[in-house]
Amino acid sequence: MLYSGSIFVDRWLENPQSLDAATLDKVNEIIDDWRTRLSCISWFMRGVNETIARMANDEDNCKGRFWEGRFKSQALLDEGALLSCMAYVDLNPVRAAMEPDLARSDFTSIQQRIFDYSKHKPNKSNSERQVASRVKQQRQLKVELGLSKQSEVPLMPFSGTNRLSIHVALPFTREDYFDLVDRTGRIIREGKRGFIFSEIPPLISQLGINPDKWIEHVRFFGERYACSAGSGERLRVYANLLGRAWGKGVCLSESVYT
Repeated sequence: MLYSGSIFVDRWLENPQSLDAATLDKVNEIIDDWRTRLSCISWFMRGVNETIARMANDEDNCKGRFWEGRFKSQALLDEGALLSCMAYVDLNPVRAAMEPDLARSDFTSIQQRIFDYSKHKPNKSNSERQVASRVKQQRQLKVELGLSKQSEVPLMPFSGTNRLSIHVALPFTREDYFDLVDRTGRIIREGKRGFIFSEIPPLISQLGINPDKWIEHVRFFGERYACSAGSGERLRVYANLLGRAWGKGVCLSESVYT
């Protein structure tokens, strides 16, 4: 009789002493394979992408590819790269001309952050009321799709101090980030180029980013870096750690970072 790997592991969990040496070796091999998969982002994304693709195809009653290509994984080597990547992702619907502003950019972290920021305010702006309405619609959609019981990972909080680890809180204030992304989104939507800030936003100065290059940097962030993003110096150090002579994006970074 043939047994699947999970049956071997189930037997081992119930009674490790009941397995012979050959079966125990197989169990250890299976467990090692599972541990490797759990630490592999490619395996994780495969499961996520396949699940979403099946749901979308069932909803549209069709078959075939859902995602345009493979996922992209980049090491964000400094605060400037982190800020650029966050703005790039949050402004995806605006850059693609799918939505005109942040309030209507559904299923983005910036919309959720605006909602969390304003939900306890007694007097909300028109934009904040619009965000609350759209988030309510999204939650109703989750109920209709049977996803309301799925757990959600909370968004990383902001901190205006550098005393906290970047793994604990984002190293800038919520208000500064809202201001920067809002102004950047308006400029991208209107198709402006060049130096676009009459006053340089605090985060641009704080992180040493050239304001003349900021809009272009955010618009094409996903295309101009390979496995890592950051200042030219940090890109060189990271490439050296990987045993490479050069990293894509070094020249771009040297023009973006002042």
